[in-house]
Amino acid sequence: MESNIIEGEIIKLLEKHGALPLSFMTRFLNERGIHCTRQKVERTLRQLVEREVVEFFYINNNRRRHYRLR
Repeated sequence: MESNIIEGEIIKLLEKHGALPLSFMTRFLNERGIHCTRQKVERTLRQLVEREVVEFFYINNNRRRHYRLR
């Protein structure tokens, strides 16, 4: 149940901001009152990537994944 809430909020964040790294998404979710860890957000993002809702890419070869909606 909680992962569904996180999924919905992640999709809303990506619609609003475009592409975001994991750290920013975690911070924005916590600011919205959804208390979650980086690991929980990363697990949820991995599930969204598998379902092809979200895709990831790298910017400037810094090896940080940025996520955006497909």
